[in-house]
Amino acid sequence: MRLRTVLATVTAALAAATCLTAAGPAAANSRIGKACSPSVSIDRFSDALDKTTYQGSFVGNFSALAVDRDGSIAALEDRSSLFGLDPATLAPKSVVPLADEKGAALDSEGLVIDRDGTRLITSETEPSIRRYSVDGKILDRLPVPSALLVAPAGRATSNQTFEGLTLLPGGRTLLASMENAISGDATNTVRFQTWQRTKGGHFRLGAQYAYPVDSGLGVPEVQATPDGRLLVLERGFTSGVGNTVRLYLADPRHATDTSGIENLTGRPGVRMIKKTLLTDMVTCPSLGATAKQAQPNPLLDNIEGMTITGRDARGRLKVLLVSDDNQNAAQTTRFYYLRVRV
Repeated sequence: MRLRTVLATVTAALAAATCLTAAGPAAANSRIGKACSPSVSIDRFSDALDKTTYQGSFVGNFSALAVDRDGSIAALEDRSSLFGLDPATLAPKSVVPLADEKGAALDSEGLVIDRDGTRLITSETEPSIRRYSVDGKILDRLPVPSALLVAPAGRATSNQTFEGLTLLPGGRTLLASMENAISGDATNTVRFQTWQRTKGGHFRLGAQYAYPVDSGLGVPEVQATPDGRLLVLERGFTSGVGNTVRLYLADPRHATDTSGIENLTGRPGVRMIKKTLLTDMVTCPSLGATAKQAQPNPLLDNIEGMTITGRDARGRLKVLLVSDDNQNAAQTTRFYYLRVRV
């Protein structure tokens, strides 16, 4: 989601941003690995793509990441483009424009690369989940519960809907996270919706779960771990202070199916998704990072995308994060390389 509190006029210098050079990523990386918490460490960050262009397209506004079948990094831009990035250098290799059935731009936020290479992509304006071919053609559209639609059709608020998307181990269950609460639910309760794969390869509606988000924060991203739990990003912004970004480990496996519950407001007997704080990223070492606006830690920015890229020799998950710069001169497109023990 493009945080409205941080939107600003893009400067002329931004419009004149130049293409990424081959030397850019190496020069922009900081490679000192240090702990953020007992569970999370950060290896490095990279600002190599900040305010760059590729084939005439602005490189930024990133809202989601995924590992493609060829090992490249798929980076979803929330203004309707999907970039392919070199996994070692982050240099763009391709860009594919996206649109809805009428050719209009999406507010694209969540991304899954399915097992056949097709792309499942959310747009938070309706909200919707569409399946796209590698070259950007619409192949399918998933059903969405009426309550999760944007008002007046449903009870959701525009730009507060499907931000995160992930496929659980085994590939049979797809999960999308709402960014914020729908009308009638407690403000600190966010719904996670699932779909089950059918024999024909489509998805039908599945169970829904309640997730307890920290006060003042929303959920911009969720990623399934190999054992079926979830990494959940929570994020907020306070003008003059900066961003809050927390990483949680969540377990939906014993949560109540809330798809038949109209209002989630302190209902007894509803088992919410259990979560455990892995780190508040304000505690990470700054690694020499600089911020273009006030931040409690200059390393922080509007972190919005996340993917698990593998495991290290110690069994820790290698997690890649990216910030959405909103094409704003006061923000940065920044990639973060984490190691997470779950």
